[in-house]
Amino acid sequence: MSSSRLPPVTVGGAHFRWGERTYVMGVINVTSDSFSGDGLVRVGETPAHQGPAHQGQAARLAVQMVEDGADLLDVGGESTRPGFEAVDPEVELARVLPVVERLRREVDVPLSIDTGKTEVARAALAAGATILNDIDGLRNDPGLASAAAASGAIVIAMHNQRGRPHEDVIGDIRHGLEASLLIAEDAGLPRDRVWLDPGFGFGWSMEQNLELLRRLAELRDLGCTVLIGTSRKSTIGQVLDLPVDQRLEGTAATVAIAIANGADIVRVHDVREMARVARMTDAIVRG
Repeated sequence: MSSSRLPPVTVGGAHFRWGERTYVMGVINVTSDSFSGDGLVRVGETPAHQGPAHQGQAARLAVQMVEDGADLLDVGGESTRPGFEAVDPEVELARVLPVVERLRREVDVPLSIDTGKTEVARAALAAGATILNDIDGLRNDPGLASAAAASGAIVIAMHNQRGRPHEDVIGDIRHGLEASLLIAEDAGLPRDRVWLDPGFGFGWSMEQNLELLRRLAELRDLGCTVLIGTSRKSTIGQVLDLPVDQRLEGTAATVAIAIANGADIVRVHDVREMARVARMTDAIVRG
């Protein structure tokens, strides 16, 4: 099914009409160890130290991202970089909940909560988030799907290849995403409320990530909105031999190719630049 045939959806008061253009999701990391170096929490800070300053930083960043072209914002309080250290739900809640509450007042775009914990998801959805972004595709915490269904949220189900045997890139991704869709269906989530993320950078080699991008269109027949996040990731650094703060052009190339191969949403750190890339690519691809 092409994106132009997917039914439009309304999320947090915003209308998404698939196939007309690519939507841009901005990343707001309320963490200390983000791989991209943009976390708003300083190393060593405890929840007791996090307050209005972090909320203000996040609000300024969110307003700027929306002005630059973000259609959605994704708030996360736990890094998911390779080898990341998990944080307790209480710490994650202390980081993200005040930010979600503040952003709900400051910006008029849908908010996503990037978490794999039911406790955090329920609180953030109650505070105004309308999207749940789970890097484990609902396969790790059994309560996430029901939490999303109860709140009427959209779910972004990502395929995470970490720790799983590899056979075929797209075959493995398809298998994982189909498992996520079954979990969502059992929880009462209709397919048009589930967006799929193939998991670029999650358990793949550089060559496999590039293959994922080349073959992304093969996932279109799953009949769901496709979101992808390539922004600043290590594959770009490996190809170009560049540190994380010099991967803008490489990210632009991956965003353009992802759109050409069927992505409906791109998740990015550099919103202004990637919104322009998306507009230019849409002019070529969508006409």
